Amino acid sequence: MRPEEPLLGVPDHAGDPVGTSRWATLPNFLTLVRLLLVPVLAVLLLAEDGLDPALRWAATAVFVIAALTDLADGAIARRSGTVTTVGKIADPVADKALTGVALIGLSLLGDLPWWVTVVILAREIGVTALRFVVIRHGVIPASRGGKAKTVAQVVAIALYLAPLDAWADPVRVIAMGIALVLTVVTGIDYAVRAWRLTKAAS
Repeated sequence: MRPEEPLLGVPDHAGDPVGTSRWATLPNFLTLVRLLLVPVLAVLLLAEDGLDPALRWAATAVFVIAALTDLADGAIARRSGTVTTVGKIADPVADKALTGVALIGLSLLGDLPWWVTVVILAREIGVTALRFVVIRHGVIPASRGGKAKTVAQVVAIALYLAPLDAWADPVRVIAMGIALVLTVVTGIDYAVRAWRLTKAAS
């Protein structure tokens, strides 16, 4: 499959045309809310060494709410024609900050192995940087596993954040395993397609 052929007919939204709206839009407000929730998540997760069930449930709720704003802001921006340069830059930064704080916090508490955090964050930061490097050569379509990867990460992280009983341990491991596999596979797929696109444009 050539890199310009979409798998789901949905392009890489880093290539969405910028509209005429000013930066003060509803999608950008949602992105700002997500950024503001990042330190709140960090405080709730790390308070009391992560041992207070009420605080852990609060951290889980904050994470899920923030993740939902990620699903909403891009869709609203594209449907309303309010895609902005600020939003295209701030949105992935907010996404990675939210995921990064959750993963690093869980690893600091000893709830999640550091190698898992490193692998996921290395992929996310690497692909985000690559998107903006190759966008001048053309638009890379979203992979079939991209959305699945995002959903899997949110579910897995939420399971690790929540103070569930021991029965949930194998569920957590399986969920994170699925998220990890999708993260690595989609990252490799994106890198290959980016290389092909760059080569074709040179």
